[in-house]
Amino acid sequence: MVSDWQTGLFDCCSDMGLCGACLPIVLSCQIASDMHECCLCGGSIAMRTMYRTRYGIPGSIFNDYVTLAFCYPCALCQLKRDIDRR
Repeated sequence: MVSDWQTGLFDCCSDMGLCGACLPIVLSCQIASDMHECCLCGGSIAMRTMYRTRYGIPGSIFNDYVTLAFCYPCALCQLKRDIDRR
């Protein structure tokens, strides 16, 4: 089943609680906990890729890497919003 992200990458203001994520490592660990995964440095790419493939969201590991490399806080907020809505 092909799906898509519930919100856009730059929809940070749609959830002000996540928008103020000044400490991305804390948000990353919350996401890891939601996904029953270990919170390790560098694990965000693996979690985003695993989540995307689990729900049939189009993309690639390369796109996940680039998204996290250049828009890390926005990508984490997008993933957390999606987890909360599914």
